[in-house]
Amino acid sequence: MKIRERLSGNEAAAIAMKQINPDVVAAFPITPSTEIPQYFSTFVSNGVVDTEFIAVESEHSAMSACIGAQAAGARAMTATSANGLSLMWEMIYIASSLRLPIVMSLVNRAVSGPLNIHNDHSDAMGVRDSGWIQLFSETNQEAYDNLLMAHKIAENEKVLLPLMVCQDGFITSHAIENIVLEDDDTVKKFVGEYKPKHYLLNDKEPIAVGPLDLQSYLFEHKRQQAEAMKNAKQVIIDVANEFEKLTGRKYGLIEEYKLEDADIAIVCMNSTAGTAKHTADIMRNRGIKAGVLKIRVFRPFPSIEIANALKNIKAVAILDKADSLNAVGGPLFTDITSALYVNKINISAVNYIYGIGGRDTTQDDIEKVYNDLQKIVETGNIENPYRYLGVRGDDK
Repeated sequence: MKIRERLSGNEAAAIAMKQINPDVVAAFPITPSTEIPQYFSTFVSNGVVDTEFIAVESEHSAMSACIGAQAAGARAMTATSANGLSLMWEMIYIASSLRLPIVMSLVNRAVSGPLNIHNDHSDAMGVRDSGWIQLFSETNQEAYDNLLMAHKIAENEKVLLPLMVCQDGFITSHAIENIVLEDDDTVKKFVGEYKPKHYLLNDKEPIAVGPLDLQSYLFEHKRQQAEAMKNAKQVIIDVANEFEKLTGRKYGLIEEYKLEDADIAIVCMNSTAGTAKHTADIMRNRGIKAGVLKIRVFRPFPSIEIANALKNIKAVAILDKADSLNAVGGPLFTDITSALYVNKINISAVNYIYGIGGRDTTQDDIEKVYNDLQKIVETGNIENPYRYLGVRGDDK
């Protein structure tokens, strides 16, 4: 039975966690993700779930507790943002290297300093190569759905990697939207029970977790992690197909919007995709063949799918809500241009750093990007491919 509700993204995430009913949740509050464990703790105190809720003294401890619980054979979840994720840094890498399928809600926020509690993607981009699967969510519905799919992906024996579900701080985390929830029994059946093959509390198979791993083995173990990330791509597709049969909601690695005959396109992630789609419709009404490519899965990076989606585009703009501070564009831009190059696709590409620290990105901003792409198509001249959008004094 489907349940129609009006929820914020944080509420939707907490309800997904309630329906999953994990064995352990360990968390420390940090804006804008605080509401997720706060809401979930009420489910614990009211006896709605039988989860062991651990209120820790820091985010480093939160991830440490999740690692201990998952290694012991429990299903563990947490939530954080920005500086909280930064404080987890050491344990983020340990969680993935130990092949522990922990699931985390990451409510994206600018990483200090200076202090800013609003949205950009600097936190997720900072750990993009840490060995975690990364799913991005345009809407509250997608954040909820991604969490329902997360454990089936992460716990697959061909994957066994931790997974973070990203959503934009305040823009979706605190904004209320219409949403369709699945009933508790349907979710529990879909997610299934966690049955690890190897775990610390298995007295029939004594194991060590986190031993010293020097020259003789570490290289091979890292290679295995890389292979697991490759495997995750097909598993994500398989789980999404199963989810579609259950709910009618379809998800892929990417989402193509009016790209079939598009001359120009914008590539973006998370909530910006909604603004970009709306603006593409406006441009279409003006006779301009505009499209949007939304990246849902950033790790593993769907390079072949992206290259195929963009191969007939004349000019593309890649929007990054984080700046790599490397003088040659943001992380999404460098990954996409690499994918195009490796797949022998040569199209004009420009990068726009935008929305840093929660700077509002409007329809007018997106129109400007499309108009810039039109000029590139008409003139064949890119000029500066590394640009900023909506920053005072430097909209170049």
